[in-house]
Amino acid sequence: MGKSQHSEAAVKSGLPRGTQERPRALKVLHRLIEEFPRPKTALGHENPFQLLIATILSAQCTDERVNMVTPGLFKRYPTAKHLAQAIPAELEQEIRSTGFYRMKAKNMIACSKALVERHGGSVPSHMDALVGLPGVGRKTANVVLGQAFGIASGVVVDTHVHRLSQRLGFTKADDPIKIEQDLMALFPQQDWIDVGSVLILHGRRTCNARNPKCSACRVAGLCPSAEAFLEKMKH
Repeated sequence: MGKSQHSEAAVKSGLPRGTQERPRALKVLHRLIEEFPRPKTALGHENPFQLLIATILSAQCTDERVNMVTPGLFKRYPTAKHLAQAIPAELEQEIRSTGFYRMKAKNMIACSKALVERHGGSVPSHMDALVGLPGVGRKTANVVLGQAFGIASGVVVDTHVHRLSQRLGFTKADDPIKIEQDLMALFPQQDWIDVGSVLILHGRRTCNARNPKCSACRVAGLCPSAEAFLEKMKH
């Protein structure tokens, strides 16, 4: 997506042409990078295939739970070829504790078959190819491209990034695709991977959904929502 497309995306979703909020946004990013100097996914993985499968498993599930399941899973199914041949009922039991296990097993097998048939068993490093795989959307593709290949093709928008982007005034949108467009318009492309990573980490540690810890937040002075939350905490 070129600069003109970024600007158009920003205008459509209500952001004031991207750059007006950029100085504050960059200050927020820099402070969070100071707090999380080497931001990366908490999902354990040794290669792009493992990260892809772990990210599929992480839907509606904590990374900690996924990390409890994947060592045994990858020992039994070390490659896309192995997983493509999995017996659904057996795979379901292997991943049952991650929730929504029937759908996840179905997607994992279908995704692995597609990897074998279309990409020789390897995980592609292009957005279009990744989102063309069963069970893979932009969020999963952005995780894999950013964390496994170092390619900044977009911004990961999970529940934490969704919440923090709104609280920090980076977007007024509620749709994940529009939120991603706003973040891509607001931040330089070289920062896109870090933006998603630090917002996720900050959302888990400090800016949680119900009771954000604004009094202990490094970016409270830059956050338009902090004052209201701090006032609410007094009552």
